[in-house]
Amino acid sequence: MDERLQYAPCGYVSITHEGEIMDVNHTFLDIMGYSREDLVQQHFESIMSTANKLIFHTYFYPFINLNGHVEEMFISLRDRKGLAIPFLLNGRRFEKEGVEIIDCILMQMGKRIDYEVEIRTAKRQIEEAYWEKDQALEELQQLHAEIEQKQQELMDLNADLLKLSVTDKLTGLNNRRFFEDKLAEQIALYGKIQQPFSLYIIDIDHFKKVNDTWGHPIGDLVLVRLAEILQSHVRSEDMVARLGGEEFVLILPNLDAAESKRRAEDLRLAVERATWETGDITVSIGIATYSPMDSDASILKKADLALYASKENGRNRITHIMDL
Repeated sequence: MDERLQYAPCGYVSITHEGEIMDVNHTFLDIMGYSREDLVQQHFESIMSTANKLIFHTYFYPFINLNGHVEEMFISLRDRKGLAIPFLLNGRRFEKEGVEIIDCILMQMGKRIDYEVEIRTAKRQIEEAYWEKDQALEELQQLHAEIEQKQQELMDLNADLLKLSVTDKLTGLNNRRFFEDKLAEQIALYGKIQQPFSLYIIDIDHFKKVNDTWGHPIGDLVLVRLAEILQSHVRSEDMVARLGGEEFVLILPNLDAAESKRRAEDLRLAVERATWETGDITVSIGIATYSPMDSDASILKKADLALYASKENGRNRITHIMDL
């Protein structure tokens, strides 16, 4: 660097387009208290505050790239002690041996205290803006978390409501609505892969007498106990539901007529041998096995006719519709 430029009455800094300091004159080093080794090959922004980095990026680079020069840009740089020194910066871009260089002339400003106040005010405003942005972002994230929590609560509530809508309140079994949906599914599955299934309708024998003799609260306990016995004697794929009153229904996938009769007899015996507060309790069972000619209404009617036959023939027995 020319000696006259070294001691010019203004600071001189030469940087690359990426902001790396290539050269600096003695005047600038003297003002700032740095040595040449402190700055050369360091980034120009290394001696800027956060606020001034923002100003540098939003003003200096756009003007240099657009016009090739910047005039009278106000900027504050930190000296070796960390104090802010205000400058007016003029910059010009040129190429030397294919390398883009930006020469910057920095004139120290006379009214240092006034400009420091302005810088601090701008810095505070920027920091407040960042703080407000962070606060808004935090509030937004909190709101998002609350919305997700409310959505999960709503999903859980909907699941509970759905469960309640298909559950018998007294016994905890599935109710008639659930049974009708599952029956439709089994019929559709039969249409696709011809998977057989059987249907039981189970009725408590002389249940009216139980209510009349022991009262409805004891009658309710009998219903709950029967529901427990049915659930404990079915497979995981079977479906147990309460149709209403003392009637229960079972759907048993992959069960033909012969096997359905054997399983029904096991159920009947389990009820007969159970211990009841009201004395002996028995059930009658009607069975139907689905055929290609059946519908939801017809298989229910067949099972009901078989149940009626069990009642007519002395109760506490099973009857398959094919045996009538």
